[in-house]
Amino acid sequence: MKFLKNVMQTMKATTWPTARENRKDTTTVILMTVFFAAFFAIVDYLVQLGLKLFV
Repeated sequence: MKFLKNVMQTMKATTWPTARENRKDTTTVILMTVFFAAFFAIVDYLVQLGLKLFV
């Protein structure tokens, strides 16, 4: 029972993000994902190009 009381206290003390904060965080995650995908695609292409020159 003590565990459940602690869970309830923790849930009451928890602050949830607002809709605006959720949109901001989601946008940041999507943009960073696109950025890193493009970055690694370019690096992969350059490595492949470099390996073709040596082989």
